[in-house]
This record gives sequence, structure tokens and C-alpha cells, in this order.
Amino acid sequence: MVGKVVKNTIVVMDAFALPVEGTETRVNASLEAYEYMVNYINNAKLVGREENVVGWYHSHPGYGCWLSGIDVTTQMNNQQYQDPFIAIVVDPIRTITSGKVDLGAFRTYPKGFKPADDGPSKYQSIPLNKIEDFGVHCKQYYSLEVSYFRSTLDDGLLNSLWKQYRINTLSLNTDTTNQSYVTNQIKDLSCKLGKMQDQITHRDECAKHAKDGSKAAIEALSGIMTQVLKDQVFNVKL
Repeated sequence: MVGKVVKNTIVVMDAFALPVEGTETRVNASLEAYEYMVNYINNAKLVGREENVVGWYHSHPGYGCWLSGIDVTTQMNNQQYQDPFIAIVVDPIRTITSGKVDLGAFRTYPKGFKPADDGPSKYQSIPLNKIEDFGVHCKQYYSLEVSYFRSTLDDGLLNSLWKQYRINTLSLNTDTTNQSYVTNQIKDLSCKLGKMQDQITHRDECAKHAKDGSKAAIEALSGIMTQVLKDQVFNVKL
């Protein structure tokens, strides 16, 4: 991501893709990727773009915005050699399901630093198979406040995209689209509850799983309400 620093704020203005190797669970930036980044910025400056690299981004499809162990290592290295630098994680599946952007911005603590807080600032719904990785590394980084802005060029681009894809958007059945995600959420919640059958006295865990269940129900209800509204607007007969 490229942008600028204004006082205590990192302003992200654009992004470009790197030639990186990625899997469902990790992204590894090689030396070739960093060389590509340097060449991109040098060439951008030749055409009057003075922004610098201010961070990197990747997605966590369906399992929330946080930093894994590999993400923490990558961000620490970046901060060491080209600070100020941020890591942004976006969850496209939860974004579609909830109807709002699920995005987090993070920075890592210096090596050896122990934060005063005992844990993350807010509870997150983490899938069972990701909890261990989240818990081991959650005290090595902290989240940043995020706000959004749009330029006149952004408005023109978004309006053009809306005109192009509005029919697909309006005809999209969110209940069907989100079916797999919601099913996995319920399945994960069931596994969590099954795992704590012998630890039912742990009230904190019960409260967390209750939040997971409420969140899944709200997301499913949101999809149903959206579809009902579309049916009413377009007078769809089932």
C-alpha cells in the first residue's frame, strides 16, 4: 500500500499487487517481491507520484481480522526496515455477510516489549482451528483506529462500477450466497461447545460462545431481511 504520514496518521492512498506466493492460510513475500516494490515506487516517482510504501494488506476469508504468527513476523521485519509501516487485514466473506467492511489495521510491538493489557482490546469470534495461533501471538501487536475517505476520482470510479454491476447486486440472494459461511459458523460453534462439555463452570468461555452464536444469528437474519426487502421492491413471487 502507498500513501503518506500526516502527524500521527498513516493515510493509505493506493495499493498495488506484489508477485507473492499465497495459500489459504499464509502469504510469503520473497526477495523478488521486495525488488518489485522498490522498482514500482521508483517508476511511480518518475511520473510525479510522490507517495511512499506505508504498509501491506492481505485477507482472512471467513476467520476475522487479526495477525497470525507469520503475519507478525512479516510485520516486525517491515517495521524494522521501513517504519512507519502498517498491516491491514480484510475479511471479504464476513464483509459480504454483514454488509459492512470487516477490516483491521495493526502494528507490532518492539521485540521484548510486554503490553500492560492482558489481552486484545475486544473479543473476536475466532474459528476453533485458528484459536491457538491467535492466542499465541495476540499480545505481540495492537490494533489502530480506522477511518475511511473518498476522493472525487473514487466517487467517479465507484459510480461507474455500480452502474456496471448493480443488476447483479440487486439480484444477488444473500441468504444463498452466505449459506456455506453461516453453516461453517454454526458447525464451529457446535465444536466449541462440545469441547467445553467437561468445563461448563467456565463462565467466560460460555459468554464468548454465546456472543459467537448471537453474531451468527444476526448475520443470517441480516441476509434474510435483505432478501425480503428485494422481494418486496421487485415484487418477486416465490
